[in-house]
Amino acid sequence: MLKILNAGHRLRELLLLCTVCLVPVISGLLVMVVQLEMKLAENANISVQEAVFSVDQALNRIHEAAQRAMPLAGKPCENVKDALQDQVVSRSMLRSLTLVEGNEAYCSSTSDSLEHLTSFALSGQQVELSYGQPDKRRKLLVNYYLQGKNGGVIVTAYAVQLRNELDGFQDGLTLLVEFDDRYIWSQGDSRDAQRPSQSEFFASALSDKYGYRVKGGYAVGFTALEIRQSMLQIFPSLMLVGILTGSMVYLGLYRARAHRRGAAAKHA
Repeated sequence: MLKILNAGHRLRELLLLCTVCLVPVISGLLVMVVQLEMKLAENANISVQEAVFSVDQALNRIHEAAQRAMPLAGKPCENVKDALQDQVVSRSMLRSLTLVEGNEAYCSSTSDSLEHLTSFALSGQQVELSYGQPDKRRKLLVNYYLQGKNGGVIVTAYAVQLRNELDGFQDGLTLLVEFDDRYIWSQGDSRDAQRPSQSEFFASALSDKYGYRVKGGYAVGFTALEIRQSMLQIFPSLMLVGILTGSMVYLGLYRARAHRRGAAAKHA
């Protein structure tokens, strides 16, 4: 009977030691997961705000190009076409400059058809993502319309300017700039067959100045991968803490057991 009681006592001590060893490991992993999720959520919210600022800066440069060409608006095309072409050559981000009168595009630095630019001027939009002329698949473009007293200017710039701003965010977050039903992101645009995954810690922000929206989020499985990598980094340290804690408890139990034996021997 005494042996059974001693065995039960030893089993309880073993279970206690295992529990004490596991508590720092489990609690440490839980804290790590919570902190990681908070970090990802905060990063998504901050990044979409920063992306709006960066894209606004890119569109500001396009706006400046429009302002520079504005004095030419309303003038005969044959008198200003060379000046338009010179301004395009001087800015690598520009594809073309087009003058507008009465919401009708009438003069461009290129020989492209002006019908789709007239449609843009009539749409009431300030900025749009454009696929170029309907009969040709070209690089994604940005059309920007600036109206003045004597007419207006449509600046057509390469959308890579926006993509370059998004490329600056190298932290696993997928950022997407959306203009109505068209969008661009660092690895594609709305002509792709599938929209990029942004389902984890999704956040969005609206540009008050230009009306587009930046959407940010992590792809499916990103959080699980980050948790796994973080676990692999901190697990050895947590195990060491657990072993040390268990050793201290074991030493305390050993001393208590020795004390009880000594006391029992005195009373024998």
